[in-house]
Amino acid sequence: MSDDKRAARVAIIDNSIDPDVYRPVEHWGRHLAVPWDAFVARDGRFPDPTAYSHFILTGSEASILEREPWVAVEAGIVREAVAAGAAVLGSCWGHQLLVFALAGESHIRRCDRPEIGWVPIRVDKENELLGPAGTPYTFSVHYDEVRDLPAPFEILASTDACPVQSFRLGDQPVWGLQCHPEVDIPTGLRFLQDLVDYSFKGRYFLLEALRQPPRDSGLILRIVRTFLAAGRLQG
Repeated sequence: MSDDKRAARVAIIDNSIDPDVYRPVEHWGRHLAVPWDAFVARDGRFPDPTAYSHFILTGSEASILEREPWVAVEAGIVREAVAAGAAVLGSCWGHQLLVFALAGESHIRRCDRPEIGWVPIRVDKENELLGPAGTPYTFSVHYDEVRDLPAPFEILASTDACPVQSFRLGDQPVWGLQCHPEVDIPTGLRFLQDLVDYSFKGRYFLLEALRQPPRDSGLILRIVRTFLAAGRLQG
């Protein structure tokens, strides 16, 4: 491992609501071969935005449109981290939170149709986060989405149902992913079944996803490698 990667220090902001159903720190942590700390947002625990080189904003069972008071605190942390030059990666709810924090509430909305299961996302041109142009498969569960991104946001991937599947903030090491690349096939199947068992919203869509053949293109490996190589590294 290079000296730069040894210097990276990651803060995972855990936006989950019920750890019996959704454990994003476990999902992300297994892919990080660098020091990391986790902070549970629902408990009001957040990292010092100047103390870490990299920040992961996890998904959540909550809606970005129905915000608890701690969401405003997290948005402020995100703005400070971005201003300090840290690398920031948001997934699903964290992707939406990034846009809420940096562009405003008018750029998030409810989906016309939830996108749940293993989804082929359209990468129109090669980029360092997602790789070559194509339609890789990855896991997704979302009821809200990002819309109409202003400059300097650049859209990296889309689907017909969700025009903003991934973005980068100009040339900064700040990325959003509507999908859950950190969720492998066994974890995804268990997660969907747990949501059904807990009577989570959108039962029809959850059961429909469980009937799909699961397909995962392994985007997480490239995503983590690109993310850890970027940003303000600690000495």
